[in-house]
Amino acid sequence: MATRHRDSFNEINITPLTDIFLVLLIIMMVIAPLLDQQGLNLTVPDMVEQQNIKETKTINIAVTNDDKYIFDGEEIAPENISQVIKDKAKTMPDGLLIESSPNSTHGAVVRLMDNARNAGVTSISVTEGG
Repeated sequence: MATRHRDSFNEINITPLTDIFLVLLIIMMVIAPLLDQQGLNLTVPDMVEQQNIKETKTINIAVTNDDKYIFDGEEIAPENISQVIKDKAKTMPDGLLIESSPNSTHGAVVRLMDNARNAGVTSISVTEGG
């Protein structure tokens, strides 16, 4: 009886797999720039009626470039800022708006936010002022 000697299958041919991945990569490279071009077409109204806009009662405090606090055009000392916020929060319950200058330090803004939280203000917004 003759025995057949078979070669064992020890390796996997990955060439077809590599070809498939390259084709998928090319498809993704072609489609990806097209996905970024989608957007919303919005029309902005030309004239807005301001008679229905209610006046908000927020505390506006500006932080200057040299980390000074300005409220209603007057400079407030850092040690008095908490008391000023407590007093104004009674008549202005809508929160605090911090207008920070581009060169003001992060520490000055955070110190103001901490004082506002300690004074009971729950709504705090930060914007970059001029």
